[in-house]
Amino acid sequence: MSTPLFEQVLGPGFGQLPPQVCALHSVRGRQRWSGQGEVLRGTHWLVVPCAWLARLPPSASVPVSVEFVVDAAGERWNRRFGPARMESRLWQQGGGLFEQLGAVRFRFGLREEEGQILWRAERAWAFGLLPLPTRWFGQVYCRERERHGRYEFLVDVSMPLIGRLIRYEGWLLPEDGAA
Repeated sequence: MSTPLFEQVLGPGFGQLPPQVCALHSVRGRQRWSGQGEVLRGTHWLVVPCAWLARLPPSASVPVSVEFVVDAAGERWNRRFGPARMESRLWQQGGGLFEQLGAVRFRFGLREEEGQILWRAERAWAFGLLPLPTRWFGQVYCRERERHGRYEFLVDVSMPLIGRLIRYEGWLLPEDGAA
């Protein structure tokens, strides 16, 4: 892949991103970033099966690492929140960013705003086939930015009737000075 995935999706907005955000999204083969994170799952009884379907980590304050692997099909993100693994595949199609996370596939709209990447969930499918109601994902907030020279992430997902599904946030730096 000659043009980084997020540059394909964001277009000219990619050039407005700060150095650490650009570096994280400009991996050319394989790269590992690590840092610290905080995970908070909701308490509704439906959170457990929903989290299992999407392979979401449990609540914890833990070291975080992400291995980014780029290939012709897109990117694989192999995340670790302490001992918990959360893996996904991302690719671009029709101008949108798709992510397969466990049994759930998402289509996201991305935009650059004031040096940040903001994600908006546009569609979701269970098992790649069963469309899920769009209104379920209206309370999904994802942000990427650089702060104090570090890449920062925030993912906050709430759903109707369930409330908070999960919130995870933290920071990462490239291992081996790769950025």
